[in-house]
Amino acid sequence: MDVHVPRAITEGLRLRSVDALTAQEDGARRFADADLLDRAAAPGHVLFTSDVDLLTEATQRQRTGRPFAGLVYAHQLHVTIGQCVRDLELIAIAGEPGQLGGCVEFLPLR
Repeated sequence: MDVHVPRAITEGLRLRSVDALTAQEDGARRFADADLLDRAAAPGHVLFTSDVDLLTEATQRQRTGRPFAGLVYAHQLHVTIGQCVRDLELIAIAGEPGQLGGCVEFLPLR
């Protein structure tokens, strides 16, 4: 979870037994966007954010072929906390490890 993600999303996922790690808990609170995306990729974690700058970084990596483990983006005005929790749970349960590598997924899922 990026530093901008509301705590209620993380807690909602944990209540549903979805493993979620925040940047704060990982000691990455002050990381630059590129470094945060790299940090998430090290253990193969997909990063969730509502930060358009991270979306820009991931898009640039797609264009240049620079790898990352995946990004899930939700515009904070276009999705509710409940939708985020439900959609992220679905991604966690239905997805396979590495499936989102180099991809950007947008919430809400359709």
